[in-house]
Amino acid sequence: MRRHLAAAATATAASLTLLLAPGVRAADAAANPYERGPAPTQASVEALRGPYAVSQTTVSSLSATGFGGGTIYYPTSTADGTFGAVVISPGFTAYESSIAWLGPRLASQGFVVFTIDTLTTLDQPDSRGRQLLAALDHLTQRSVVRSRVDAGRLGVMGHSMGGGGSLEAAKSRPSLKAAVPLTGWNTDKTWPEIKTPTLVIGADGDTVAPVATHSEPFYENLPNSLDKAYLELNGATHFTPNTSNTTIAKYSIAWLKRFVDDDTRYEQFLCPLPRPSLTIEEYRGSCPLGS
Repeated sequence: MRRHLAAAATATAASLTLLLAPGVRAADAAANPYERGPAPTQASVEALRGPYAVSQTTVSSLSATGFGGGTIYYPTSTADGTFGAVVISPGFTAYESSIAWLGPRLASQGFVVFTIDTLTTLDQPDSRGRQLLAALDHLTQRSVVRSRVDAGRLGVMGHSMGGGGSLEAAKSRPSLKAAVPLTGWNTDKTWPEIKTPTLVIGADGDTVAPVATHSEPFYENLPNSLDKAYLELNGATHFTPNTSNTTIAKYSIAWLKRFVDDDTRYEQFLCPLPRPSLTIEEYRGSCPLGS
């Protein structure tokens, strides 16, 4: 009888393990039910694709309310339950195509990612912030993949004025879990109201939104009590976020995993603070995170 009970327990445990995300054991999942995917490595966060196969669906501008439509990228598997989500805005005069590379790259790491077009290419940061929030609402309430999204675990990103818009969105909706402005531009330099963990990414060669007048004051004027970081890319320009970039992807993935998924396995890439390198001019931040 004892042998039969032991065998049944082993089979149950094995079945549970199969239902969990690859590389995640039952004890880990119990400790943090939001973890998705195997334990990360340097190679996995720098890879062009993560462990999840990705599908995509288009949102027409005609079916979008408050933003200009876009493309949703999402993990194909339904075995792991829901995923955290992030919406990404392009910059001034730009279209969704300018930030499209981030869609499949982030989604393959275990996120639902929505790269959007804005209502007009000339929209300012405050408008782009509202559009990011409208797109999040569409994603969680109306999209065909809404059942795959954990509506309580959302983040925003954006390039240039879209980056400034991500700060506006975080200011307006404190429940957001993460914000990542990429070479952001905004006339507002102070953000004492923001309660969302924020990774500011600037570029040392940016002449459109120079770090001295944009990314650095954005970071410095976020609350000191906030989980925040400043990554200045080395040998980069304002438009570096418009093409596939391993450094941007690596630290964005780590930040989103750490704060959207509460996945402390990714803190190793953020603390201790990364040192200057061929791709990093400077990195500042608060460590330990989540304290």
